[in-house]
Amino acid sequence: MKRRNMIGEEKRGKEDEESIAGSIKARIKGDRVVVDDPHAIEELRKRGYGDRDEHDGRYFLYMYEALYLLYTKRMSIIRKDDSDSNSKSNNNRTETLSFDELVGEALRYDPSIWTKFLIYRDLRSKGYVAREGFGFGNDFRVYDRGDYNIKSARYIVFGLNEGREVKIDDLNRMVEQISNMGKEPIIAVIERRGEVIYYSVERMRFVELKRSPLTN
Repeated sequence: MKRRNMIGEEKRGKEDEESIAGSIKARIKGDRVVVDDPHAIEELRKRGYGDRDEHDGRYFLYMYEALYLLYTKRMSIIRKDDSDSNSKSNNNRTETLSFDELVGEALRYDPSIWTKFLIYRDLRSKGYVAREGFGFGNDFRVYDRGDYNIKSARYIVFGLNEGREVKIDDLNRMVEQISNMGKEPIIAVIERRGEVIYYSVERMRFVELKRSPLTN
C-alpha cells in the first residue's frame, strides 16, 4: 500500500471552488442546511452540491456538504429563533454559526459526521464530485473528473477509521453489492492524523489490496 502526494490535485480542487460567485447564505433546519436564493441554488446544483426535498421542494445541503462549504469560506449559515412564531414581532433572533458550532449541531443527528466530512473534504479538494451514497455506511458516489452530469458515478467510496474492526464477511458483502452495481468499490482509510488513504478492493481478494485510481 503506497501513499501519494496530492498537492497538485488539491490546488485544482480549490480553484474550482473559487468559481462559486460570492458567499452563499443558508440556514440550518434540523439535520440539513436549506438554501433559498435561486442563483445560489443553480450554482450549487451545477457543481454537484445539494438536492431538492421531494416533500416541501426546498433545496438543501447535507451536513457534510455544508461543513465543507463553511470550511472553505464559501458559505455562511444562520440559525433563526422561531420559538415565538405566533408573535406579531419581526424581531426573531438570528445567529451565525461557526464551523465548530455546525459540527456540534451535526453530531446531534449523525455521530459519524466527522468521518464523512474528512472523506468528503479530501475528495472535493482533489477535484472529484462526491454525492450521497447508497447506505453502505459513510459512503459516497464519486464521479471521475469531468463526468458529473455526463456519466454515472464510477466509484463507491466508503470510509473506515484506522483501528476499527470490520468483519470480513460484511466487507465482502459490500464489495460484492457495489461491484454488481457496475461501480468500483474504494475503501477510504482515515488515519489518526486525519489523512485519508484510498484502496481499491476486489471480491474475496483483500490480501491483494491495490492502490486506488483516486490517488492517480
